[in-house]
Amino acid sequence: ASMLLDAGCSYVIVGHSERRSMFGEKDRQINLKTGASLEAGLNVILCIGETLDEREAGKTFKVIKRQLNQGLKNIPMGDISRVAVAYEPVWAIGTGRTATPCQAEEAHAFIRSELGKMYSGSAAAQVRIIYGGSVTPDNIKGLISEPDIDGALVGGASLDLDSFVRIIRS
Repeated sequence: ASMLLDAGCSYVIVGHSERRSMFGEKDRQINLKTGASLEAGLNVILCIGETLDEREAGKTFKVIKRQLNQGLKNIPMGDISRVAVAYEPVWAIGTGRTATPCQAEEAHAFIRSELGKMYSGSAAAQVRIIYGGSVTPDNIKGLISEPDIDGALVGGASLDLDSFVRIIRS
């Protein structure tokens, strides 16, 4: 965290699907990183989301609930305003597939509801819940038109200037 702060960063992404899959990061490690990042003064983008197998088995909400509860375990109410939650369905990352606006909204509304249970309704309303999963200029408008989708965590499309500018302008 101190290295990130020294480099001028104010946000850190924690729990990204690639860290979970490629480096075997578990919910406990993600929770410790979240707490340490907040304590150091960084804002946290906490990534959560299900794999294709989990979605097809009807476990989407179970996985999201576990990752959210474990990722924010022991994070006090006073710090929740410095956390953004990124719903990134693993099956839609870098695959060219994306959740439909309806699928994404359903997950985002569930996340907001769970945050309300964990903290309070007013705290949950303040948390930014963003979508990450093959965001493109073609799908961003439909996604951000949904009431619980507060923005996007843009991956590959951010590497193409024209695409990224079109996403920003949406």
